[in-house]
Amino acid sequence: MKKVLIIIQLLFCFQLSSQETNAKQWQEDLRFLQNTIHKDYSFVFVKTTKEDFDAQVETLYKDIPDLQEHEIRVGFTRIISSFKYGHTQIPYGTVTKSGILPINLYDFNDGIYIEGVQKDHKKALGAKILKIGETPIEKALELVYPVVPVENEQYFKAYGLRFLISPEVLHAQGIIPILSNKVTLTLEKDGKVFTHEFTTIDKKDKPKTFNFTLPTEEWITARNTDITPLYLKHFDDKLYYFEYLEDKKTLYVRQSSVFNDPKETLAQFYKRMFEFIDSNNVEKLVYDVRLNGGGNNYNNLPLIKGLMARPNLNKKGNFYFIIGRDTFSACQNLTNEITRYTEAILVGEPTAENINFYGDARAVQLPNSKINAYISYLWWQDYPALENKDATVPSVPVTMSYDDYIQNKDVVLETALNFNAEGFQPKPMEYITQLYVTGQGAKLAQEIPRMVQDPRYAFCDFETELNKKGNILLESGRGPEIQGSIQVFSMIMQLYPNSAMTYKNLGKAYLKLGDTKKATELLNKAISLDTNGEQGKAAKEVLLQILN
Repeated sequence: MKKVLIIIQLLFCFQLSSQETNAKQWQEDLRFLQNTIHKDYSFVFVKTTKEDFDAQVETLYKDIPDLQEHEIRVGFTRIISSFKYGHTQIPYGTVTKSGILPINLYDFNDGIYIEGVQKDHKKALGAKILKIGETPIEKALELVYPVVPVENEQYFKAYGLRFLISPEVLHAQGIIPILSNKVTLTLEKDGKVFTHEFTTIDKKDKPKTFNFTLPTEEWITARNTDITPLYLKHFDDKLYYFEYLEDKKTLYVRQSSVFNDPKETLAQFYKRMFEFIDSNNVEKLVYDVRLNGGGNNYNNLPLIKGLMARPNLNKKGNFYFIIGRDTFSACQNLTNEITRYTEAILVGEPTAENINFYGDARAVQLPNSKINAYISYLWWQDYPALENKDATVPSVPVTMSYDDYIQNKDVVLETALNFNAEGFQPKPMEYITQLYVTGQGAKLAQEIPRMVQDPRYAFCDFETELNKKGNILLESGRGPEIQGSIQVFSMIMQLYPNSAMTYKNLGKAYLKLGDTKKATELLNKAISLDTNGEQGKAAKEVLLQILN
């Protein structure tokens, strides 16, 4: 009997060991992934190059024999994340097998705070994070960044902070020295600095959130739950709803998904919403998608059609569209359509998605480890290629502080409700361009200085954007357009007399006209204003062309 038991134990141990992925198998998986991407997904080499990708693969391939299993998984994740498309990723669960810290983090405009915790760690609730282990939070963010499939900085704020609560990522990225199920954080709360140790929990034990904590018997949030602001109402039971604010004659709508709710499809919801608008005294619409991470963009059309059919509502000052760091994927498509086809004024934070982007990922399963790497295969281009940007930026930018949040002060909605839209141009550069191409020079000369001084346009970097317009004319290479660029750059200099960028560009324009004396004078001025900066260095390079 003892011999039989020993044989059974040996067979069991052999089965366990055979299930583990050894170094050679990990290397085979890495080559499989590398070859598959080159063969079937080479089109995703947009934000990184094939050479950089291959270099990362070779480094990990050589390191695998000396790495722990979780370090290898994180290494694979880094490689896939280097494509910088949010849909192209190795799932978060792949790097959280040993559990996560029982906290929820949020990046407010005054720091990263513990917004929610398991009740056992109530002492840490509402604390600002200073260090993870011995690593300052700023350095920890820098180290974890490569693991996140970052579309833009907003994507990192929305979806990147969760990697800070994975000990496997923290160790693999050098934030903590040893992998452990216990991690100590240095915190600041009520003017006091202290340390607190957290023990990991299973990822499934953290309640589902839109980056905020849904209070349960086990979890608490720092927010005062006696009152619920509109953007968090029906947090756990409705994907979309609307509420009439009678005193402001405003309909507030929150749509937190582009998927259909099992209880009511989006088409049904839109129909019900527009019927309410048509039969009630609704003078203003505030449409909130700041917590909308996407879904099926084919569901967007009825909303756009309904808005365009109601010109009294779809006009500047009557329609506000709230976006934010969770606005992603199919909701970026919705934001694109709203921006292009309606008169909405966008309020809030930039989106987490590029305007044009790769989405709709396919799973590539690695043969030995069975890890799934999701690679995007569909290019969504709602805007012309030249108009692609890292994100949609609101015309009225508003961010939230920690105190705003815990006191349920929705500064974004308040801004939308009280914004003075008289004379406001939500798309200032489009407005300026239209004045220019229609020959309204006198009005242009009045409008640009006015807009530069108007605090409502603080979101627009007029210096940079106007220089871009001047460079478009300059790069045409034709005499009239070059003269036009000189007029544009000269106007910018009046607005920004210390703009090294503008002096450099104006110098390049005169160089194209063959006036090397004037060009040299302007380029030297740019260098003096920005000796060691990017513009100064670029001016030096142009000046060398003249001297040589």
